[in-house]
Amino acid sequence: MNRPYMIERLVAALSYLTMGFAGFIWLIIGIFTKSPLRPFLQYHIFQSIFISIAYFLLCYILGFILNILSYIPFINTLTAQITFYLNTPLFGVYSIIQIFIYSIVLYLTVTSFMGQYSRFPWISDIIDQNIRY
Repeated sequence: MNRPYMIERLVAALSYLTMGFAGFIWLIIGIFTKSPLRPFLQYHIFQSIFISIAYFLLCYILGFILNILSYIPFINTLTAQITFYLNTPLFGVYSIIQIFIYSIVLYLTVTSFMGQYSRFPWISDIIDQNIRY
């Protein structure tokens, strides 16, 4: 495989930091200029967009489930306490959930900037099936 250019590594890293927005803009620019994307950039752009969509859906579904559980006696207290402890700031201003999400984004950003194909469960497998290297 060819090593990715610096601009490709930069766009891939920015794509993760902006939750896929920078990659989406790069896709639009590629369509207008009729230039094909190389597999490295295509992989990271699609992975960042899919991770963003999965994160949005997960937050929406968990919020919906927690809202339903808040109406059930005794369970509502338990879910409220768990939610409180997961969202309470531990290290400065960051909660456990934020530290987990930031560490995933940092891993994906650093590996893409280094020119590597970062792996994320399930999503990377789907992208591997649809991109030709």
